[in-house]
Amino acid sequence: MSNMDDGPCSETPTLKSSAFGLTNRSNPLYPAHTYTHSRPSLSSLHHHQTKRTYSLPHMADEQPQPNMAATKERLRTRCCYCLCHTFWVLVVLIIILAMLVILVLYIIITPRSFRFHVTEARLTQFDYNANNTTLRYDLLLNITATNPNKKLKIYYDVVQATALYRAVNLSTTDVNMPWNSYLQYKKTTNRFSAVFSGQRLVLLNPNQVPEFREDNEDGVFPIRVKIRFNIRFRLGNLQSGHFNARGTCKLKVPLAASNGKPVAVFDPTKCRVDF
Repeated sequence: MSNMDDGPCSETPTLKSSAFGLTNRSNPLYPAHTYTHSRPSLSSLHHHQTKRTYSLPHMADEQPQPNMAATKERLRTRCCYCLCHTFWVLVVLIIILAMLVILVLYIIITPRSFRFHVTEARLTQFDYNANNTTLRYDLLLNITATNPNKKLKIYYDVVQATALYRAVNLSTTDVNMPWNSYLQYKKTTNRFSAVFSGQRLVLLNPNQVPEFREDNEDGVFPIRVKIRFNIRFRLGNLQSGHFNARGTCKLKVPLAASNGKPVAVFDPTKCRVDF
């Protein structure tokens, strides 16, 4: 029994320890392996901790100090940006508020354009002498002006009318009013008159001569009247600036017969008004 225990099969492997690992030298089936641990020793840890502890103040001393000038510049830039942003916000708010006020006033006032009608036209003379190219005419127009506004009054500072016959300018005259800067109250209609009378040297072209003969035979002449306005609006005690407006009236005016009565009936005509 002792010999069997002492044989090579019963030999117990011997492990040799060292400071860096374990070595198996007894078992021939397994080659010797060396295991090396990466964990440092206590002395090296203590050395690194001591070195790191004493080097911290030195690293703190080497940190760069903050640049005060750059900090002030950044603060100044931020302040300028905030001021500009606030300024533009206020400007936009003021513009929006002004637009809202104008819109509310426009809705309350609701301005409307005045209306002009030629209610009566009397043409007592319209003769053309081809020998001396002289045109004699006598035209009277009665005009009504209506102010449809509920809040606004109208000042008529200047009102002039020009009569034309087939692109031939007859004359320009002031529309008769009670006085200058005539004030027309709201929701009212007033009557005015314009007189075109005299003679004028007119050289009709070859196309206009037969047209004049045809109009003379019919007894109805196409007369176009252009009216020029210089007006102001008044709201309570407030007055606006001057506005220039133009009106155009396309008329068919009958010529009166020898007894003074027109050969045809004049139809009242509405004038177009443009601001």
